Amino acid sequence: MAITSANQLELLQTAEAVAREKMIDPVLVIEAMEESLARAAKSRYGSEMDIRVSIDRKTGKATFTRVRTVVEDDLLENYQAELTVAQAKQYLDDPKVGDTIVDEVPPVDLGRIAAQSAKQVILQKVREAERDRQFEEFKDRKGTIINGVVKREEYGNIIVDIGRGEAILRRNEKIGRESYRPNDRIRCYIKDVRREARGPQVFLSRTDPQFMAELFKMEVPEIYDGIIEIKAVARDPGSRAKIAVISYDNSIDPVGACVGMRGSRVQAVVNELQGEKIDIIPWNQDQATFLVNALQPAEVSKVVIDEEPAGGIRRAHQALHGQPRSRRVLRPASCLRRLHQSRRGGLCRS
Repeated sequence: MAITSANQLELLQTAEAVAREKMIDPVLVIEAMEESLARAAKSRYGSEMDIRVSIDRKTGKATFTRVRTVVEDDLLENYQAELTVAQAKQYLDDPKVGDTIVDEVPPVDLGRIAAQSAKQVILQKVREAERDRQFEEFKDRKGTIINGVVKREEYGNIIVDIGRGEAILRRNEKIGRESYRPNDRIRCYIKDVRREARGPQVFLSRTDPQFMAELFKMEVPEIYDGIIEIKAVARDPGSRAKIAVISYDNSIDPVGACVGMRGSRVQAVVNELQGEKIDIIPWNQDQATFLVNALQPAEVSKVVIDEEPAGGIRRAHQALHGQPRSRRVLRPASCLRRLHQSRRGGLCRS
C-alpha cells in the first residue's frame, strides 16, 4: 500500500472519524499514524536509521525524512543515525556537536505485514489516548454523585456504564439488600479514580457516608448554597444514619430545612438509600451537648469526656459505674469436677 496523492486525504478523513468515535483530539490520531508509518519505514530502510514521518495537517501528504545527529568522534556508535563533525562538513558549513542533518527519503510501499503492524500501532495509541481522556474526565469528579446504567454483574461486583466509560461498584460497597439487573438505572458516589495498567478504574460506592451527604446537597438548596453545612455523618448502611447540620443564618432552622415540607426532602434521600432511617441532629460546638443531641430520644444521665486517649474508656466506665468488680476466672469443666471431688474427699474418674 503506497501513500499516493489519491489517498492522502483519506489519512485526514480517517483520523477525524476515529477521533469523533473515540472522543479524542484528532492530532493524537495523526501522531499515532506518523509513528506507525515511521516504524514501517524502519523495517524497509533498517531499524538503526532514525526515520521520521510528518503528515501535513491540511493536505494529508506524508513526508519521510532521515535524521542524523552530529556527535564527537569518540562517541560515534550508530553509523546510520550519527556522524562526526568532519563527516558533517559535507552537508553543513560550520557543523557543531548536536546539530542534525535531515534528508528526505522516498515513501515506502507498505506490504501486508507492515500495514498490519502500522494498524496495531495506531490502535494502541488511540487506546492510550482514550484512557488518558477518561482519567482526566473523571479524576476531577471524585467525591461527587454520578448516574449510570447497570451493564452486568461479575462475582458480586456491579459493572456500571457511566457514559464515556465503565465503573465498578464492589460487593462491599452495596447496601445489603440491594439487587440489580442489567439496564437498571443506578446512582452512586465516585469514591476513587485510579490509573492502573489496564486503564483508569472508577470505583463507586453506595455505603460511603459522603454519599448521603451529597444526596442531601442535591435535595436541600440551602446546603448547596452554603447556608447550611453538614458537619458530621455516620451510617450503618441499610439500617440507620445520623447527620449533624448547622445553619449560618439565624432565620433558618437547619433540621427543618433538611426535613422539608412534610418530610419531602429527607424522604427522597431515604428512598434512595432503600429505607435507611435518618436522624438529623443540630450541631453544637460543645461536645457534651452534641452527644446528648445525638443520643436522643434516649435520656443521658451523665457525660464524661476524657481528653487523654489512653485509658479514657476505662476511666469513663469507672466514673459511671464505680470500681470494676473482681475478675472472674473461667475454668474448664474437667477442672471443676476435680475440684468438686477433692472437696468431698475423693477424686473424679479419668
